[in-house]
Amino acid sequence: MLGRRYYQRLRSGPMRSSARHLKWLSVVGMTFLSCFGQTRSLAAEKSTATQLVELAKAGSPSLRDAIASTFEAKDLKEGTAWAGRGSDFFFAVQAQAKPELFIDAAPGPRMRPIAGSDIWYSAAHIEQLGKLHSFYYLVNGKRFGGKPDVPAFGPLSYLQPGVPSGTLSDKIIHSSKIYDAMKSEYWIYVPAQYKPEIPAAVMVFQDGQLYTDRNANNPTLNVIDNLIAQKRIPVMICIFISPGDIGDSPATPTYNFVKGYSEKWHRTLKDSMRSTLYDTVSDRYVRFLRDEILPEVARKYNLRKDAYSRAITGLSSGGICAFNAAWQMPDQFSRVISWIGSYASIQWKEDPAVPDGGQDYPDKVLREAKRNIRVWMQDGSEDLDLRYGNWPLANLRMANALKAQEYDFHFSFGKGTHNSAHGAAEFPAEMIWLWRDYDPGRTSQTYEIEPSEKAKPLFRVAVTNRDAE
Repeated sequence: MLGRRYYQRLRSGPMRSSARHLKWLSVVGMTFLSCFGQTRSLAAEKSTATQLVELAKAGSPSLRDAIASTFEAKDLKEGTAWAGRGSDFFFAVQAQAKPELFIDAAPGPRMRPIAGSDIWYSAAHIEQLGKLHSFYYLVNGKRFGGKPDVPAFGPLSYLQPGVPSGTLSDKIIHSSKIYDAMKSEYWIYVPAQYKPEIPAAVMVFQDGQLYTDRNANNPTLNVIDNLIAQKRIPVMICIFISPGDIGDSPATPTYNFVKGYSEKWHRTLKDSMRSTLYDTVSDRYVRFLRDEILPEVARKYNLRKDAYSRAITGLSSGGICAFNAAWQMPDQFSRVISWIGSYASIQWKEDPAVPDGGQDYPDKVLREAKRNIRVWMQDGSEDLDLRYGNWPLANLRMANALKAQEYDFHFSFGKGTHNSAHGAAEFPAEMIWLWRDYDPGRTSQTYEIEPSEKAKPLFRVAVTNRDAE
């Protein structure tokens, strides 16, 4: 499950990190920024981290306007404004006294003032790429602002010179039979190397609208282009599918169920449809993919039909959805990436015909027949929401269950909160791991736990946020 603020942004389109990516501000009206005491055009273009760093190094007078154009006044005031590209990072904050910057809990570069204002800035260089980082400030000796989820994208997350780009389709709308005329939007991504006479591998992305902008905070298309060009993953057709909307199908069984869940838990109808699709522990959603979406795509493109050549991924409720799809039908999907998976009791007992909830998956892994699947999981210690369970502990239980049963799995555990930053930063490594040893001449493989993982101990838990007694 995602937070209310996330859903509001999700419904309005792909999320963007306001401090890190290029986007255009509204072209209507003018606004007054108290931190600079001047009006400026809302149509100003944002600068990249590299551009901001270059302006700072040059001592350019344009830096003041660039900061104003790039960061929102709220983020500057709250100490959460940052921009990054590769190793180049730029931090800016509004403070009455000189702030001290800390990156990954270590002292960072000295903050410098913008003359005639209370804005401070610093250019920084972060060596570890493909990882999640954090920052905060000390102002008058007290901790202020910062964020625990700052991804440092590596070279594979940016389209490399000479690498051909694939083609993203226009939005396609599908009306479902399995979900009583639910309308779903999806996009198809076809790599430049695709040849109609050669069947392509397949990868399905839940919450697909979050992955289609290569300049946003999930640069998935860049990673896929780069890795296919390097032959580190197979040529694959990617399907980016969004949660469906049941609002135009009143009085159907699916509508009535979703409406009841919406009223019970005070969630929007669209949010409740997403939960019904993603959080339910049954084969209904994977039947929807198998019987409706994949055949529709296959009428346009030549797709591999073996599970060995099919992967599925998602985040939050989409993360458990991806695992559930492979668990329910390992003959359809055998490769899974689960970010911040909600292995929790979100749809537990909502449908009397579905006896299990997401919180039961660790025990299902331990007690039910072993599936031939390969799984990459990711979560963070600050991914906390106690309404339906404890996300980090649930993922730790899942990882230990997979390990006990000697599944081919990898668990990346950090300090992040409930968002895509950690997973997106590691996405190139995830894809290389997920598709390692893939042979297009084969249609099957028995996955086995890696010797390096088998030799490691179980994941253990330590209480770190309570005073020692």
